Amino acid sequence: MAESAIIARVLASVLEVDAVAWNTLLARQSHPTPFMRHAYLAALEESGSATPRTGWAARFMTLWDSDTLIAACPLYLKNHSYGEYVFDWAWASAYEQHGVPYYPKAVIAVPFTPVPGTRLMARDDAARALLVQAVCQWCEDENVSSVHILFASDDDVLTSAQQDLMLRHTVQFHWKNVPPTLPAARGSLPPEGSPPTGGESQPFTDFDHFLASLAQDKRKKIRQERRRVAEAGVTFRWSRGADISAADWDFFYRCYERTYLEHGNPPYLTRDFFARMAAHMPEAWLLFVAERDGLPIASSLIAISALPSSASSQKDHRLVAYGRYWGALERVDCLHFEACYYQPLQWCIDHGVQRFEGGAQGEHKMARALLPVQATSAHWLAHPAFAEAVERFLARESEGVGHYLSELQERSPFKTG
Repeated sequence: MAESAIIARVLASVLEVDAVAWNTLLARQSHPTPFMRHAYLAALEESGSATPRTGWAARFMTLWDSDTLIAACPLYLKNHSYGEYVFDWAWASAYEQHGVPYYPKAVIAVPFTPVPGTRLMARDDAARALLVQAVCQWCEDENVSSVHILFASDDDVLTSAQQDLMLRHTVQFHWKNVPPTLPAARGSLPPEGSPPTGGESQPFTDFDHFLASLAQDKRKKIRQERRRVAEAGVTFRWSRGADISAADWDFFYRCYERTYLEHGNPPYLTRDFFARMAAHMPEAWLLFVAERDGLPIASSLIAISALPSSASSQKDHRLVAYGRYWGALERVDCLHFEACYYQPLQWCIDHGVQRFEGGAQGEHKMARALLPVQATSAHWLAHPAFAEAVERFLARESEGVGHYLSELQERSPFKTG
């Protein structure tokens, strides 16, 4: 590939890229997720959820070989650090104290979505490296302080490191649909859709089989929590894809909005965003609704990695589920655990789903058999002195994250013998 033949174009909207070309490139990556699909990013923009008004100004970086899209990434210019889940407030404060502007900064991420996966789409490693170079050069030319590639895939991390970006690690909690025979693996995640490896057993046959793999105290706790919800008269139903009714979407949004407002903030995503998901990506969503006395009282929305062609009732062990949003109109003891963990895990077992990712943070998830994994971001700072200071900080932080992971892995909820 002759670099001189490659053209970089910075676009103000994903709508300026053909959806088929974007999704075809995404499908070639090692760790695609539904959140990087053209329809998802377009819905964020068209619904008013991720726009300059909300602090997310799109500048999609694309590389072209003639008329062929060979690399691309979603890039947002930001004047704040909300909705990212990789926290750099201290960095911004240090810049401010020294009279150096930190904002605008550039974020290569899916807004409001702490899900690891491909961020730097490319037809090969060389194109991915050119993409990183193009982003950093453009930011330097535009006086943008920094580039932050959040929740990156292994391929993204490797390329970023080769391009001298700094790596930062955090911890998430994921559930796998197999009884573990080895301690939780430290480090990078397996590619989405990869089959079980490393001596792992066959998937769980049912929820009782899953419970039987846990230590006695964890098994007892889960049964007690589920019993409290059932004794409160709460039942659940689920709908997937086009079977989720408009009324259920409306009810879900009431729950979702209320959760944010109870914490003193408006929701990141608009009702129109979810309307667009129902219209253009229905196969990617699974909704649980909790009912009592025939009335809905709570809901949780799960994303599914299935492509349109694989949205069927048959088991597909390549599927991955992502815990996303929840809310309740009534308070019931342990309802959150049932709606956000036990119902989704039971569905995953029944449908042969490979992995359930529980989202950002949450050490309490370990008691529900979600195990710690390391997620990684990559960072480039234009200011040499701040880059040097941040690099020293990240070395210390990385050592601390490594110790934290080791400590967590010693507290496995599964049987040890």
